[in-house]
Amino acid sequence: MKFTKLIAGLAVAVGLSACASSGPISETATRNTPDVAPVVAAELTARSADWRLADVRVNVSGDLKVSEANRYYPIADIVWREDPYGDRRAQVAKILDDGLTSGLTHLKGDRPVFFDIELSRFHSLSEKTRVSIGGVHNIIYTLTVVDAATGVALHGPIEMEIALKAFGGDQAFEAERRGQTQKVRIQTHLASLMRQAFNGGQEMRVVAQAAVAPLDVNSGATQ
Repeated sequence: MKFTKLIAGLAVAVGLSACASSGPISETATRNTPDVAPVVAAELTARSADWRLADVRVNVSGDLKVSEANRYYPIADIVWREDPYGDRRAQVAKILDDGLTSGLTHLKGDRPVFFDIELSRFHSLSEKTRVSIGGVHNIIYTLTVVDAATGVALHGPIEMEIALKAFGGDQAFEAERRGQTQKVRIQTHLASLMRQAFNGGQEMRVVAQAAVAPLDVNSGATQ
């Protein structure tokens, strides 16, 4: 299946492939073109004004490899440790569901739609990386907007790759003291991206500014 790469069409942080790094990490870097300003598509803004969120439906394939290895960079599709040991696929599905839903509840149009999510990667930090160097929360999924009544795809599928700075060491400890756990930061970041990408015709002036100005990575949404 051919996917449209979401780099210039939506306000989204397209990301770094590695989830562990000892150097500085940009939350708005793109794979091939660093320092490109995110863009919000006016056409998508107009279309989403007619939508009303019916549900976010997240699918996490049983074929995705899960790792519990306590290494700096476990080789796997899913690496997640903040929840107690258990069904990691279900845990990351809920993180995506809650975060994306939070960012789409502003859609109040007449047409109910599903946001169908197919996860291909959710690579967070191992315990070893979390207590030391930190890195990147790297999440890749495809998104399709589907008419809830007819099942017709209205938008997508679009491949979305998100890279959010993952704190390590003292920085991670201080963030947790403020209530900014890994889960909270990831869900807040996902919600922020959805609100910007699918703004339902609201705040057109902000959309116009987003087309020429980079995201504020120091805002509360990504701290």
